[in-house]
Amino acid sequence: MRQIMEGSHAVAEAVRLCRPGVISAYPITPQTHIVERLAEMVANGECDADYITVESEFSALSSCLGASAAGSRTYSATTSQGLAFMFEVCFNVAGMRQPVIMSIANRAMGAPLSIWNDQQDSISLRDAGWFQLYAEDAQESMDLHFLAYRIAEDHRVLLPGFVCFDGFILSHTYEPVDVPPQDGIDAFLPPFKPFNVLDAKNPISMGMYATPDYYMEFRYQMDQAMDQAAKVMAEAGREFSERFGRDYGGLVEEYRLDDADVAFVAMGSVCGTVKDAIDEMRAAGVKAGLLKLRSFRPFPKADIRRALAGVAAVAVLEKNISIGSAMKGAAGPEVKDALYGTGINVYSYIIGLGGRDVRKKDIAAIAKAAAAQQGDMFYGLRTELV
Repeated sequence: MRQIMEGSHAVAEAVRLCRPGVISAYPITPQTHIVERLAEMVANGECDADYITVESEFSALSSCLGASAAGSRTYSATTSQGLAFMFEVCFNVAGMRQPVIMSIANRAMGAPLSIWNDQQDSISLRDAGWFQLYAEDAQESMDLHFLAYRIAEDHRVLLPGFVCFDGFILSHTYEPVDVPPQDGIDAFLPPFKPFNVLDAKNPISMGMYATPDYYMEFRYQMDQAMDQAAKVMAEAGREFSERFGRDYGGLVEEYRLDDADVAFVAMGSVCGTVKDAIDEMRAAGVKAGLLKLRSFRPFPKADIRRALAGVAAVAVLEKNISIGSAMKGAAGPEVKDALYGTGINVYSYIIGLGGRDVRKKDIAAIAKAAAAQQGDMFYGLRTELV
């Protein structure tokens, strides 16, 4: 059924349809509308879950960790400084192989304080062992939650996942969303079957101390599980497409790349702006295309190498900054590694930090810069202030 709804409410509706047993979250802008709506659903009997109110984000994710270990499907949501407060627990959840799903309404990190959007918060935890999915619009913000639970709970994976969508740009914007029926999601997402469960009658230990003789193997197994996550996402995406008619069969999405000379690589809501800019550039005779990264972890190296094989230059649009890195952003070096030996020029462009607008004319200017081999820059920097 198609409805017009706020992005945050679309996420809450997706979570309800996934039938979590435990929800625990602490409100923080711009994530708050998600957990407010879920609290209302639980209070009204629309969502059969235990809603745990806590005093902090650290406690919220800790509650989910314990509930997941005890055998419940769990959910949380946060952003920015709240995610930073969860840092320790994020590593524990992944290391204990608990398939917790958490929405990230992407927001800039302080200081200075900003409540506006960029993707620094989730990117900063790229090595924590959580897979990371990024949505372009409200529909994807909803659908990726269904996929995330399928991926996380698959016994070939058993890793937690972030579903990331841009704060305010998506979380507070109203868009048309096709809401799948409950029986359809029940068929796509079966009840959670934990691999191990904390049970006093059959006691086991989780998250124990590891000596140097064993620790490295745990990290190796997590890395192998992340590789499996890519396969499981492709399988689940194809099934989702067959059931609901929306294609999520890969970690990437291609737009007008067949004959492109310059290709953009981007994640999140900026992809919509890039698509519009590409249409205008095409009308003006500029052959540009887009490779949207739907997944940052696992990183789709093989897909990138295949999709960008014919282009002359790649402009990676980064709504984050890896301070001190030669290419400035987090995705650029990995795209460059994926294209190593091809002779394709790869450049990073830092854009939109702290919620700064990214316009179609900015995208067109970046395409010209990449074609002229001018890259690895802060695009739109107000030089009079620095």
